[in-house]
Amino acid sequence: MGRVVVNTERCKGCSYCVLSCAKNVLYIDFNRRNSGGYPVAASAPGKQCSGCALCAEVCPDVALAVFR
Repeated sequence: MGRVVVNTERCKGCSYCVLSCAKNVLYIDFNRRNSGGYPVAASAPGKQCSGCALCAEVCPDVALAVFR
């Protein structure tokens, strides 16, 4: 299985990664704020990352790292 690490300083909350995640592991965290946006958070409760790295491929800000 995989693990996604989000760099919240780089993430602007565009949600491209959320839309590309087949396992629905990523979500917009409306409780945390960075430079005017809502960053993405990983590991939604009850969800398991497959390690496919599609989220990292579509991220325009290179804010995600995927580990297998």
